Amino acid sequence: MTIIMILLAVAGGAMLSIQAAINGQLGSKVGVFKSAFLTFSVGALVTGLLIFFFEPKHPLTLMDVPKWQLLGAMFGVPYIVIMVLAVQRIGAAVATVAVIFGQLTMSMLIDNFGWLDNASIPFSMSRIGAIVSLGIALYLIYSSSRAKAATVEIPRRPVPRGELTIIPSVSAAGWR
Repeated sequence: MTIIMILLAVAGGAMLSIQAAINGQLGSKVGVFKSAFLTFSVGALVTGLLIFFFEPKHPLTLMDVPKWQLLGAMFGVPYIVIMVLAVQRIGAAVATVAVIFGQLTMSMLIDNFGWLDNASIPFSMSRIGAIVSLGIALYLIYSSSRAKAATVEIPRRPVPRGELTIIPSVSAAGWR
């Protein structure tokens, strides 16, 4: 069952990257807040249907739980707005890895200190190594994105039909 949950979480992460790329494009055309509004409107509709048809009865309602637990709903809005803005400027890969870096760092702090009524799971060298490794990955992906954006593409002339080209063309990015 653990493997299935990990695979579902990986699939969910892949869907978030797709959503970020799509919302970045949509936000650049219709506006960041309209894109975020669409995401939450469709999400609310689908979730409402899922609750109506599939949610089992629970002993508590949203009105009965500690009020601080309702604040979790507010953290989705900044995430969507930030991602719509970020993907347009730094690309889906850098934005997504930056989000994962933030998630991993904060989740390890929550685990270590047992914040928000979660069980305490102390820092370990492997956990700290994971944060450092992801930080390095973020730097490498960001650096390669900046290097790619800095290259200037030299347009190639079309090769007339029947002409044999032996020497490869060279662009600012390298050989082709």
